[in-house]
Amino acid sequence: MDDITGGVNNMNITDSHKKNRIQVSNTKKPLFFYVNLAKRYMQQHNEVELSALGMAIATVVTIAEILKNNGLAVEKKIMTSTVDMKDESRGRPVQKAKIEILLGKTENFDELMAAAAEEREAAANGEEQS
Repeated sequence: MDDITGGVNNMNITDSHKKNRIQVSNTKKPLFFYVNLAKRYMQQHNEVELSALGMAIATVVTIAEILKNNGLAVEKKIMTSTVDMKDESRGRPVQKAKIEILLGKTENFDELMAAAAEEREAAANGEEQS
């Protein structure tokens, strides 16, 4: 697995310096960690780029769909490609599928986020009173 991460990190120097990119793994963090991180990135940068290799592609698509279905994001660009890497066990070259999805904020993103924050605050206050 470290070889894959190293390969992704070494792929393109300019890509790795993007402050609004999330490289998704389906083994390291739960799905909603990435959903919430994407929301935070969109608040800060107005857009977020979700990126994944191989089996994690389904996770990236799910994250994008959750954000779109909740009215928080719109698709700006979807790019697919293959990346050459070394197989960890055999050391031979293999090709991995790669996807990059660029999402932008919807017009009512800030209102929806503010409403969600108010709901959380109200729920927290309700727990304190009981």
